[in-house]
Amino acid sequence: MQAVRTNVLGTENVLDAALAAGVERIVCLSTDKAVYPINAMGISKAMMEKVMVASSRNLEGTRTTICGTRYGNVMASRGSVIPLFIEQVWSGKPVTVTDPDMTRFMMTLAEAVELVLYAFEHGKNGDIFVQKAPAATLEVLTQAILELMGRPDHEVRSIGTRHGEKLYETLLSREEMACAQDLGGYFRVPPDARDLNYSKFVEEGELRMTQSSHGEDYNSHNTTRLDVAGMKKLLLTLAFMRRIARGEHAVAEE
Repeated sequence: MQAVRTNVLGTENVLDAALAAGVERIVCLSTDKAVYPINAMGISKAMMEKVMVASSRNLEGTRTTICGTRYGNVMASRGSVIPLFIEQVWSGKPVTVTDPDMTRFMMTLAEAVELVLYAFEHGKNGDIFVQKAPAATLEVLTQAILELMGRPDHEVRSIGTRHGEKLYETLLSREEMACAQDLGGYFRVPPDARDLNYSKFVEEGELRMTQSSHGEDYNSHNTTRLDVAGMKKLLLTLAFMRRIARGEHAVAEE
């Protein structure tokens, strides 16, 4: 219920207040957990997106635009495993990996901000924007961190997946990919703007829905996959990782 109150009812409250105040641009931030959700947190984020799209309907001709973004984990942000792995190495403990074959999208904080700014500038009502991003297995990520720290032979221990943890992240469902617009560095998913005349849909159908049975989703298994060298290069875009590579005892304050 805390997830519902925060992500669903809280979103509705903020959107209602913004509309009442005449706010011109609203960007709702979502997560890969909203795609094929497997727990209450993910379901509440998926519902947040539906609230966003529903609130954006019938706003054409007004001064307000509501759109959204969706992305996976941001490297070295709160909840990221990167600072945890570094601290485990410094403490002389084994690096604990849930599943070395697990893949995750790799996005920097700067890229996450750029995605929001792109949506702010280009979004139309009900749009959801996803940035194309590379991914890596936890095995590759771990080895890259250890090599940058000068500890390539440090012990790594597999501890098994946690509750609600997915083998890979999905940023766009198969149904969304069927109608997504490829913008080069981003995908744009337009809202389903059809009316709610269910009798018309049952009797006639629409091509948009028949396309959903083809193709695949966009996930961290089928995106560009980084090797250890590529992962090290991406990690070195983080200031604290550059200091660590120089032998300094840095923390992930970014």
